[in-house]
Amino acid sequence: MSVSPSAAGALERAREAMARLVVDVPDFPSPGVVFKDVTPLLADHEALTAGVAALAEAGRDDDGATTVDAVVGMEARGFLLAAPVALALGASLVPVRKAGKLPRATHAVSYSLEYGEATLEIHTDALAPGSRVLLVDDVLATGGTLRATRELVEACGAEVAAVAMLMELTFLPGREALGEVPLTCLTSV
Repeated sequence: MSVSPSAAGALERAREAMARLVVDVPDFPSPGVVFKDVTPLLADHEALTAGVAALAEAGRDDDGATTVDAVVGMEARGFLLAAPVALALGASLVPVRKAGKLPRATHAVSYSLEYGEATLEIHTDALAPGSRVLLVDDVLATGGTLRATRELVEACGAEVAAVAMLMELTFLPGREALGEVPLTCLTSV
């Protein structure tokens, strides 16, 4: 996919901001895990703007037209990124939440994290069958959250068209959860 000069500029600004602002937090949420804290990036207007613009490119074609119907944000930092990406694309926003947080009928998938177990849910009517979906989150690690979210989208009869992440932890097998789905990561660690 070719990238417009403005998209390339946003990507470069986002990468620079991430290098400067993302903070490593050792032993959080459990011993041995190095948590990537993106809250300083979220607090910086210019960095957040560049990051959102770069992530939104994953939902566009070579001519800049939106190619997705919905943006799915995964609990919890994915919400913070997916909402402005959905606005930038003119697409709907669908949250994928931890178990028990959504008030109506849901599909649910349980999975393993690098530091435990979790269950994610989506409203059964959140996505129209045949919808094309962009998944957005902050960090691709083991791929458990990504795999579970993909299963939830497919349970609704929708299709994951692309995935966009701020960063990928390349020393973990997260990319394997994608199959043939295009992945955009603004940076790799």
